[in-house]
Amino acid sequence: MVNVDLKVLKKLRDETAASIADCRRALDESNGDYSKALSWLKKRSVEIAAKKANRETSQGIIDAYIHQGGKVGVLLELLCETDFVAKTDDFRNLAKELEMQVAAMNPKGIDELLKQQYIRDGSQTIEQLMKGIIGKLGENIIVKRFVRFEI
Repeated sequence: MVNVDLKVLKKLRDETAASIADCRRALDESNGDYSKALSWLKKRSVEIAAKKANRETSQGIIDAYIHQGGKVGVLLELLCETDFVAKTDDFRNLAKELEMQVAAMNPKGIDELLKQQYIRDGSQTIEQLMKGIIGKLGENIIVKRFVRFEI
């Protein structure tokens, strides 16, 4: 076990929102190397998301976003497994990020949306963004549908 600097552990947790146990394990696995630990956590989120992909999503929210002085609007239905997760800030923030993505990039469907580069971080796709949140919240999350309106 590597002697972990608490400042590095806190920085990793703040950046990834992963559990302290996962952050510590990532630093242990990477011999204290921050960038390797970050990569390890991203890989772990993808693995967690894959395990949860077949779970039923019967809860969630329908949310709206209005952009550009009322010229563009998006309605989004985002589903998860429990109403507890649907009420979390992380889930609601994901809905807003997805709505802004739809408003800005105008995808023609869910598959296209998931493959797009995330507008706030071009190093990841929307699918990777969602897998990170799935890994953090521990539930399957899907975009059920969205509608974009533009004047």
